[in-house]
Amino acid sequence: MASQNLDPAATSVTAARKGVEPSGGAARSPVGKRLQQELMTLRMSGDKGISAFPESDNLLKWVETIHGDADTGYEDLRYKISLEFPSGYPYNAPTVKFLTPCHHPNVDTHGNICLDILKDKWSALYDVRTILLSIQSLLGEPNIDNSLNMHAAELWKNPPAFKKYLRSTYSKQVSSQEP
Repeated sequence: MASQNLDPAATSVTAARKGVEPSGGAARSPVGKRLQQELMTLRMSGDKGISAFPESDNLLKWVETIHGDADTGYEDLRYKISLEFPSGYPYNAPTVKFLTPCHHPNVDTHGNICLDILKDKWSALYDVRTILLSIQSLLGEPNIDNSLNMHAAELWKNPPAFKKYLRSTYSKQVSSQEP
């Protein structure tokens, strides 16, 4: 028999998903309030190809989905990304990683992303929407000078070969993740 979850963070996440005013400790903290606002802003933005929701009952851990932009090798591909917010958010950057394997010059084999706004160029003015749109843009316009994946960086120089390899590996990786 499953026990009822009385965690305040769970209540606030459920409330945010339903569009109800949340209550409880996590939602009342400065970080919780900011994340509730960002979730609602993202849902209302109408941006195509990006979405994010808290994972399970934890307001500090989100799962995002990014669709590759049209006219890039990533068009029609969908990637899941994890985002973990530190207690010092928004003054400290969240930890962002690809959950779906992504063959890209700025993404390593563990899903780590080399993106300046997630490191030394972080600003408290950035939000989840900014992060997702920046990653979506990075997919089509990598920074070859700061590559984490040398194979992808070399292959990027030959767009037809890159696209063919990307499609082939994406299909294999996605099918191997399905139950």
